[in-house]
Amino acid sequence: MRQVFFFLVCPLIFVKISAQNLKSSRLDSIYKLRELSTIETIKDDLRISYAQEALLLSNSIGSDTTILKSSRNLAYVYDNVGKIELWQSQNKKNLILANKLSDTVALAVANLNIGLAKQFYDIQYDSAYAYYKDALKYYDKIGDTDIIGSIYFYIAKIQNTEKVYISSEENAIKAIKLFNTLPETESVLDDLWSLNNLLGNVSYNLERYNEALEYHDKAIVIADDMKKGTYNKTISYNNQANVYRKLDKYDKAIKLYNDLIELRYIYEEEDPTFYPLIIDNLAYTKLLAGHKDYDEISSIFYEAYSLSERLADDITKLAVTIDLSKFYQHLKVKDSTLKYAERAYNLSRKISSNDILLESMILLSELKDGEEGKKYLREHIKLSDSLLRVERNVRNKFARIEYGTDELEAENKQISKENLYLAILSIGLLLTAILIYVVISQRAKNRKLKLIQVQQKANEDIYNLMLGQQDKVDEARTLEKKRISEELHDGVLGRLFGTRLSLDSMNFKDSKDAMMTRANYIGQLKTIEEDIRKISHELNTDFVSGTGFMDIVSELIDNQTQAYSLKSDFEYTDDISWDLVSNKTKINIYRIIQESMQNIYKHANAKAIKISISLEKNVICLDIIDDGEGFDTSKSKKGIGLKNMTSRVEEIDGEITFTSQSGNGTTVNVKIPYTNQST
Repeated sequence: MRQVFFFLVCPLIFVKISAQNLKSSRLDSIYKLRELSTIETIKDDLRISYAQEALLLSNSIGSDTTILKSSRNLAYVYDNVGKIELWQSQNKKNLILANKLSDTVALAVANLNIGLAKQFYDIQYDSAYAYYKDALKYYDKIGDTDIIGSIYFYIAKIQNTEKVYISSEENAIKAIKLFNTLPETESVLDDLWSLNNLLGNVSYNLERYNEALEYHDKAIVIADDMKKGTYNKTISYNNQANVYRKLDKYDKAIKLYNDLIELRYIYEEEDPTFYPLIIDNLAYTKLLAGHKDYDEISSIFYEAYSLSERLADDITKLAVTIDLSKFYQHLKVKDSTLKYAERAYNLSRKISSNDILLESMILLSELKDGEEGKKYLREHIKLSDSLLRVERNVRNKFARIEYGTDELEAENKQISKENLYLAILSIGLLLTAILIYVVISQRAKNRKLKLIQVQQKANEDIYNLMLGQQDKVDEARTLEKKRISEELHDGVLGRLFGTRLSLDSMNFKDSKDAMMTRANYIGQLKTIEEDIRKISHELNTDFVSGTGFMDIVSELIDNQTQAYSLKSDFEYTDDISWDLVSNKTKINIYRIIQESMQNIYKHANAKAIKISISLEKNVICLDIIDDGEGFDTSKSKKGIGLKNMTSRVEEIDGEITFTSQSGNGTTVNVKIPYTNQST
């Protein structure tokens, strides 16, 4: 018997030892491949090959921890050799695996890397902000002061770019406090200089000019402490000069600009575009200061313009062009003023420089006579309103991300608290069960055992029921939030936008007809007020019923086209019995039309729109066609309007397609099943 057992067990032991030896051998290979991939003297392609092979071997072992380490090594190699797209893609995979393993360090690194990619390569600041917030959460647990300070700095730069200045200032100050606790290395000093320079620019934008000068003074002191801080100092001098010019302290500004010209040899290697910008600032400041040496000022301007053209630097060229226009306006030379104002207008549109575009529009509205001048003024008003809305939306977006992060943390704390209560309750129930068992076990062991089994089953059922109910509540809450968002965005906001636009057009009319039209629009505002009240008190009220649906759609199209100055053509069939169509479907059709027309006005610059509703093979077909600028459908569109339209169509089991090419208009085609509708 013992011999039989021996012969049975020995092969199993042998197989187990062989498997362990194979795994150990593969691990050694993985470690070696990872090490080879980090040697910078090896060719890039070979380093990538080593890192990829290490990941393949890790996958064959099946250990998630080993796979994650090899994945992170591969991401590092991609970053080190400049394969940015592969680096981004690998970090996203690493984030998924890190979440699965709850690996705090890996989660921190992946979120930070994705945030950097979104900020500096994809230029998606809201996404970068969200990833940075998650990275901060994990780095706070790790306690890495240097990286935490850097993340606050990145967030502050994003907020300054998006003109959320107060928040940018708060995060920059947080970063400075953290960097001040670190040893004064060259890298730390460079970060502190950058942060003080940023705070100086933020204070400038907030019109706190004396405070801006203080921050730039601090930046200069830090640059003096750096081994290679001379170039940093020249940037601070230039920023200080700009502040002095804003304070009308022209002599101080001119002195700083002249000093910077003397230091040309320092920054020309780093940034050759800096010199033409400085001499342009010098010439314009002399003009503001009232200097009369116009020939010399003109010569400086044209030197800056010539250098910017030679360097193909459109940003500097734009700054010089608008300043030249103002120079000739000061000299009252209309032809030259107009020439450079038009160049500034065209160049600012090309590189999307909205601030100078607004300046050039004002100049052109003053220089052009009649209707052409008014056109530039209207364009200025439209762009100003648009930029204001964008800034407001950006601030709201950051606030929503901040709120979402805080809300998630609060939910996690609540879950931890509930788990603690559940553990205490479970322990209490267990102690109670033990006590009951001790009291009655001697009298009815079998009965007690059965009772405990029944009780455990009941507890499981109750627990499962609670979980299921909570899932339903969460799902309902999510759907309701989404629906309210769509109703407010597509319904109320759209109508408010149209009514406000129409009222704007009546601002300069005092006739009786204008008064009656204004009264009509005020009535519409009251109707919108009632709609908001309805949404607040009864979110599922029927939208329409009966055959009057086409009348309501016609009224929408008439109102919107009048507000947007569009020509419209609306055709519909009588074959559809709208009483048989669900209210949900009718609501979504109405909102899709409304959102499309709003998008056409905002983005397409169209003159005419054609809308048709037909019935083909038991399918309701909605077509919306405009003659506007169109867009490239191959590029991803992230606007909430298009997302809402797609979401609405999917809710009613329909299909939506967008057909467009730049310059050839856009066609929106929606197909919705007509059969199996219920009222």
